[in-house]
Amino acid sequence: MKRLLFLLIPFAATAQFKPIEYVNPLMGTDSKMELSNGNTYPAIGLPWGMNLWTPQTNVMGDGWAYQYNADQLRGFKQTHQPSPWMNDYGQFAIMPGSGKVVFDQNERASWFSHKSEVSKPNYYSVYLADCDVTTEITPTERAAVFRFTFPKNDSSFIVIDALDRGSYVKVFPKERKIIGYTKRYSRGKLTNFKNYFVIYLDRDIAFYSVASDGKLIGKQEESASNHSGVVVGFKTKKGEQVQLKVASSFISQEQAEWNLQREVGAKDFNRIRTAAEEQWNKTLGKIEVSGGTEEQMRTFYSCLYRTLFFPNKLYEIDSSGKEVHWSPYNGKVLPGKMFGGTGFWDTFRALYPLLNLVYPEINKEMQEGLVNDYLEGGFLPEWSSPGFADIMIGNNSASIVSDAYIKGLRGYDIEKLYEALLHGANNEGPVNAVGREGVEYYNRLGYVPYDVKINENAARTLEYAYDDFAIYQLAKALERPQEEIDLYAKRCQNYRNLFDPSTGMMRGKNTDGAFQSPFNPFKWGDAFTEGNSWHYTWSVFHDVQGLIDLMGGKERFVTKLDSVFSLPPVYDDSYYGGMIHEIKEMQIANMGQYAHGNQPIQHMIYLYNYAGDCKKTQYWVREVLNRLYKPTPDGYCGDEDNGQTSAWYVFSALGFYPVCPATDEYILGAPLFKKAIIHLSQGKQVVLNAPQNSVQNKYISSVKMNSKDYSKLFLKHSELLRGAVLDFDMSPTPALDRKLDDGDFPYSFSREKRPAK
Repeated sequence: MKRLLFLLIPFAATAQFKPIEYVNPLMGTDSKMELSNGNTYPAIGLPWGMNLWTPQTNVMGDGWAYQYNADQLRGFKQTHQPSPWMNDYGQFAIMPGSGKVVFDQNERASWFSHKSEVSKPNYYSVYLADCDVTTEITPTERAAVFRFTFPKNDSSFIVIDALDRGSYVKVFPKERKIIGYTKRYSRGKLTNFKNYFVIYLDRDIAFYSVASDGKLIGKQEESASNHSGVVVGFKTKKGEQVQLKVASSFISQEQAEWNLQREVGAKDFNRIRTAAEEQWNKTLGKIEVSGGTEEQMRTFYSCLYRTLFFPNKLYEIDSSGKEVHWSPYNGKVLPGKMFGGTGFWDTFRALYPLLNLVYPEINKEMQEGLVNDYLEGGFLPEWSSPGFADIMIGNNSASIVSDAYIKGLRGYDIEKLYEALLHGANNEGPVNAVGREGVEYYNRLGYVPYDVKINENAARTLEYAYDDFAIYQLAKALERPQEEIDLYAKRCQNYRNLFDPSTGMMRGKNTDGAFQSPFNPFKWGDAFTEGNSWHYTWSVFHDVQGLIDLMGGKERFVTKLDSVFSLPPVYDDSYYGGMIHEIKEMQIANMGQYAHGNQPIQHMIYLYNYAGDCKKTQYWVREVLNRLYKPTPDGYCGDEDNGQTSAWYVFSALGFYPVCPATDEYILGAPLFKKAIIHLSQGKQVVLNAPQNSVQNKYISSVKMNSKDYSKLFLKHSELLRGAVLDFDMSPTPALDRKLDDGDFPYSFSREKRPAK
């Protein structure tokens, strides 16, 4: 009875816990094109907010906006950038100065030091040495408030840089107001794209000068050019503070004004900062961990922070309270929700499953947005930034849609989304990365051939097969016609067509059925995507038992898994004509062929469980948690990728991982903390207790669920949602000779009992 009462304690009882204090937004910022330690930037914003803000060290337009090893800042940029490889859209910058009035980004750049920099999710502050100005920023979803502390100077000023590729500004001196827009974007072909902004100052504008084509042209009130901007200035006393309020809209200037009025209004800097802190603590506090080291706590919450930005809201609330959005697909302003800025190739694996478990309400909104994506674009996006981006492979929207529904999300048009999945699975899209490139070959031959000039063909085949499984799962849940269910059940077995018994690995195959030759399992790219056969052979998320059987049984399967770590980090980069950063990140990690810095192999450690050798899962999970993540600027071992690599850490630190989204299961690893509490919707909790956990005690001796012995190597999502207490007995040595029944093993399609035809 006491345990039941504990499960029902409301989250408010732990409201004093402030996880925001553990977050380091600078984790992963010590990166460059040649080597990624995260490729992140310090994101100042709210969870899933439409806009983020970041200090900019590199030139405007450079995807590597903020690099930790830089020593100058050029501005503070409103950003929607999910990744440096995707670059940004709708960005503009604000920068204070004093003395000689300058607009050019290099002339206005100022030296700074991390010693005088404060970076938190809800607040950023830095001292700009060259102009003797301290800048502070605090955000809302579509707006922000700046506070500048100026020196004594007759010529203190603020630069508003609307950037190049088409922009506009207008200053209203008597109203202390600036409006404008930027047309800048990086991906796709956008129609009627503008990011409108409005800015208000809390003091009179004494002088101003607009910029046209990147040059100041004097006291005119507006400028429309390739590169427009404005400088507004005033006389200040030492320590005098000037507050700036800014909001934006993809819809109109009037909507930008409304966004500012609705989200900021008369509130001052401190009120916005406090509200943002409360929202972050509430969102991060959905998971409470304790009993780890300070470093582990900081790493956990820094990773959780990174999972809470993308996809970001593209919709806005109009003056009548209705949700509206500018459509990146047709350029129209339409009703309803819209999200953007994520690549499903990365995020189907762990980010979306994390949302479905911990933040289902926001993913319900995202599913509503996907309906609008399909209605307006004719396909579901696979990489949205903000519309269709032609990058990466797969048709993993099938996983995003199916996992949400199978995990219990409801209240949106799932029939329309299922229609979208069928359409995407059987057609090529408007760009190669949408729909399925090579679909005619895949549906006819059961694979995308190597010799038909479709790159990364083996990777496409493996991902299409998993995506067909996701469609199969959703088709069953929606009680679709049996013929349709059977079709996707058959197609999800297409991975078998690329398995080469002579090497025990996945391999490209030609149209005539012969395997591509010569075959080098260490060759990156070519038949695979940002990886090699050692990484992609394990991409049978839905039928690991089928893969075990192909390899000749559990013993051989485990030996093959072991080889990933025992092999040297050799590589063939000839397809790329040189080393790509993902290869270098694998090479320096000192884990053989295991390339955790990229997504294809991140689930592989958990596959030991399918062969009953769970001690190796427990060992290698702890190794990755301890060795490849730190709450520091070099804290990741590759691209963080829109929350995916962080979601791996969050799940793995809790003690389980979603190897196969679109099923009801998580595969057990071993918890990192002595205690964790997941605060679910409807007041339920999942409590994970491991009081003996330590550096030495990394193996599970036994597990109890709700006080009963638990022998399964997986957890069921549906059982966790009812509330659960898991007690782990941890040990320094593995539990040997553990007897496992057939029902203790995780789901595999080959083990599923299906109705006889």
